[in-house]
Amino acid sequence: MKAACCVLLLSLLMVLLLRTVYQRLFSMAAEAYTPGSLSAAFVTCPNEKVGKEIARMMVEKHLAACVNIMPQITSIYEWKGKIEEDREVLLMIKTRSSRIPALTDFVRSVHPYEVAEVIALPIQQGNAPYLQWVGETVPE
Repeated sequence: MKAACCVLLLSLLMVLLLRTVYQRLFSMAAEAYTPGSLSAAFVTCPNEKVGKEIARMMVEKHLAACVNIMPQITSIYEWKGKIEEDREVLLMIKTRSSRIPALTDFVRSVHPYEVAEVIALPIQQGNAPYLQWVGETVPE
């Protein structure tokens, strides 16, 4: 009787362990991400009002899944031969890498600056469900 209980207990533990391993492997396969297929783009704006307007339009037009607005940054740069210092806001935009040209064209069409900053970095890795959501939200 004691041996049968031990076998039953070990069998139950083995089933739970195998179930956990299976779920983890299935989860990893379902969450595959191609590095660089998504990008984080950055745009500076003169103030929060302009930043919010541009951010909202990007999301509405499905050029971005999400835009974070970072307030009160200070930018120091050379412009037309002079060193300038300005308070700005920074937009951090999550999108598909394939949509960067369209996003850039859009920003240039609505941005108040003569030369709008639009730079993008490929996303190499991250939280798989979040990256999947970005890909599902922004069409090719």
